[in-house]
Amino acid sequence: MQEIEDSKEKFELHKFVADKGQTALRIDKFLVDRIENISRNKIQNAANKGYVLVNGKEVKVNYKVRPDDVIQLMTFYKPEKIDIIAEDIPIDIIHEDEDYLIINKKAGMVVHPAYGNENGTLVNALMFYLKDLPLFKTGELRAGLVHRLDKNTSGVMVIAKTDTALTEISKQFYERVPEKKYIAMVWGIPKEEEGTINANIGRNLKNRKIMDVFPDGDFGKHAITHYKVIMNLGHVSLVECVLETGRTHQIRAHMKYLGHPIFGDAEYGGNVILRGTRYTKYKQFIQNCFKLMPAQALHAKTLEFNHPKSGERVKYKAELPNNFTELIEKWKQYLENREI
Repeated sequence: MQEIEDSKEKFELHKFVADKGQTALRIDKFLVDRIENISRNKIQNAANKGYVLVNGKEVKVNYKVRPDDVIQLMTFYKPEKIDIIAEDIPIDIIHEDEDYLIINKKAGMVVHPAYGNENGTLVNALMFYLKDLPLFKTGELRAGLVHRLDKNTSGVMVIAKTDTALTEISKQFYERVPEKKYIAMVWGIPKEEEGTINANIGRNLKNRKIMDVFPDGDFGKHAITHYKVIMNLGHVSLVECVLETGRTHQIRAHMKYLGHPIFGDAEYGGNVILRGTRYTKYKQFIQNCFKLMPAQALHAKTLEFNHPKSGERVKYKAELPNNFTELIEKWKQYLENREI
């Protein structure tokens, strides 16, 4: 988000409608929980300059959000509009009913358009597949999305098909009702087979494209990841991660902080040899593994939440991609023939 500056003209950057059951909550806390990659300081700065509106009126930073409040975060520049083009892109559908889709997103697919990357995204595909539904005729940048996966992370996602489902499922994600389990291949074997990483995550202070861990809680947002080693493969291990929070790059940043970056993760140091021998054969083996898995070895395995209409607890699973399965088999074979 750009810095807020003084200006006579204001443009809407974000808009939220508080739930009917919303409890009194400071406006800065309300917004920081809903907007990615923004700090409370920036929101406070915006409020002080009149860029935070509730029901069309400027409010101070100590304003308490109430049920049905319409909250707007304004900006001094006019946001460019991206025209979203419906594209006939295959979607791997696990389940579909009147309220939502469950899909298995492929690694390499961006979830929603952004400037310079307007085509070939999941939203472009959804605009085509669900073109007859009102929610997908509005041209909204994130139509139907209640959560997302990184470009090179594969796995299960839920897409709302109606406004009602979008509101209900989004509320569940905000209240941390869903359970999300991931499978990751990481470098090394964690000392503790099971554990919890409880450390804030925020933008790296030098490189805004990646996240960093701030264990003292002086920066970033509260983040909790539970992990369990499910397979020891010598110099790497398979780890199951359960997210209690849903911060950007959470597992990737937390596992690096633990000393076990995700295998193949270029942004977090997992795309070089971090464990093992110096032999040429081993180096070639690792390079072959990197070719097989050109991005981070991270997959959203299961997603569990309450059905937006019936309230019934539902659970969905996305099978591992073929190259991930083959990667695991290569490491199993390496263990059996440990000559390198």
